Amino acid sequence: MEIIVISEPVGLEVVRQAAAESFVDMVKAVVDVGRGILALGGELHADAEAVLLADGSRQDDLWGINLYPEKPASEWIEYSSLINVRPRAGNRSLVIQDLVIQGKIRAVVERLISKR
Repeated sequence: MEIIVISEPVGLEVVRQAAAESFVDMVKAVVDVGRGILALGGELHADAEAVLLADGSRQDDLWGINLYPEKPASEWIEYSSLINVRPRAGNRSLVIQDLVIQGKIRAVVERLISKR
């Protein structure tokens, strides 16, 4: 699946289509919390991460998530990815531990993707 960078709001259908082309009910994404954009798609989070890095993103601002378009808005973001393991940043897990970072990610996702 092609990786798309989303910097302007899109409908949920974009996420549904990306999920259908990749993991059926889920699609991987990488959020740049500094620039307020995200890259959607790819087999690995590292694929989308590379696209954003080439586009000028800073490594420290990139976090991997999984989006489940058919789940309710309160459950559709999963904050888990291998690229999130960052001991020097205090995140020693695949899951993003910092609730502030989770909030920033949710804000970017909600601004860019209409769940309605």
